[in-house]
Amino acid sequence: TLANINIDGINQWGRTKDITVIGLGASDLDDYLRDAAAEQSRTLRPDPEAEKGFYYRSDHFNFAKQGVPALYTDTGIEYIGKPPEYATTKRDEYNKVDYHQPSDQIKSDWDLAGAVEDADLMVAVGYRVANADKFPEWKPGNEFRAKREEMMKK
Repeated sequence: TLANINIDGINQWGRTKDITVIGLGASDLDDYLRDAAAEQSRTLRPDPEAEKGFYYRSDHFNFAKQGVPALYTDTGIEYIGKPPEYATTKRDEYNKVDYHQPSDQIKSDWDLAGAVEDADLMVAVGYRVANADKFPEWKPGNEFRAKREEMMKK
């Protein structure tokens, strides 16, 4: 397995100028994502709540533990045409009302344009991985790098 591209949820609130990367700086996948985001005139931003350990609690983590570089993104926070507090307001509302609740389903007021752009980014990363001259690697000093190097020797 060359890489794991993890999408835990979708951006249901519209287009953003950025995309959040949980574990930013971990592997070459971030570089592929940065290039693809630049083509959309978007930027990468690190996880604002890294202390909560989301990188270690998501679906991609079992791949990472086996040495497979894993990319985990979340929605951006700079919503186009929305006030600066929009992202926080929507996330807080979602966590309070819908997260892990029966009401967590598609809503008629969702703006999935942001989800489409995020999906395009993930496809672009996958395309870059598939067409690269080398396999993606963990960055030096990453805790999963040794496992990947061991895997590559077999």
